[in-house]
Amino acid sequence: MKTKKTIFTKKTFQCTMIALFVILAFLPVQAKAQAGTLAQKKVAIGTSTLWGAIDGLSIEGLVQGPSAAVSDLQVACVFEYTEGDIFISPPALPAALNGLVHLDEALQGILTEIRKSGKFNGHTLETILLTPTQSNNLGSKQLLLIGLGKREKFNAELMKDVAHVAMREALRLGVSNFSFASDLKDAGVDSPTALIAENVVLGSIDAFRTQRWLAERNMDQTPVLNKITLLAGPAFFETAGEGIKKAISTLHN
Repeated sequence: MKTKKTIFTKKTFQCTMIALFVILAFLPVQAKAQAGTLAQKKVAIGTSTLWGAIDGLSIEGLVQGPSAAVSDLQVACVFEYTEGDIFISPPALPAALNGLVHLDEALQGILTEIRKSGKFNGHTLETILLTPTQSNNLGSKQLLLIGLGKREKFNAELMKDVAHVAMREALRLGVSNFSFASDLKDAGVDSPTALIAENVVLGSIDAFRTQRWLAERNMDQTPVLNKITLLAGPAFFETAGEGIKKAISTLHN
């Protein structure tokens, strides 16, 4: 009887351990699947949220592409050109979801032409301002392109400098608002959405505060800018919002 009891106990233990192993192995997969579901949560195009304000400057999030967003100035970011880069999917987003493709269409191919011809190379922090003089399909009055350099060398920290440049150009132009599209995922770079949004806000406010500092010393005009709108795709809006709120919280401390 003692031997049988021992055998039964060993078998029970083995079965229990196997069952436990299966459960533990399944949990990470289930958690990952749930996380993926949350990451893919989409909101409707046109959805907007005022995530907060800093120094009297409103920070808005908007689900919209850079061609359709209505603003005094639209900022769009592009990498150095490679043949068909924004159209080849993957790695670029499909055309229906790709803000850069829509921007190129609104400009009647000018975005591709200016990059392909070398008139705008997209080198890191290189800028060019487009002010259409005829009717077009842009929602904004002006378009500022900012270069991101080579896509394989991209680092999220760069977005602080990019936002710095965007803010200074917006202040120089004297606009009351501008919208910002990083366009990283459109171009096929799987970037950390929340960190990108956080860095854009941090860089923008740093440049904004510098001009206010100069204005207080009669070295520049007081900024008239009152709102920045960060654009995001339907699947990344909430995640971008978390990054924006984190930056605002940091700046308030």
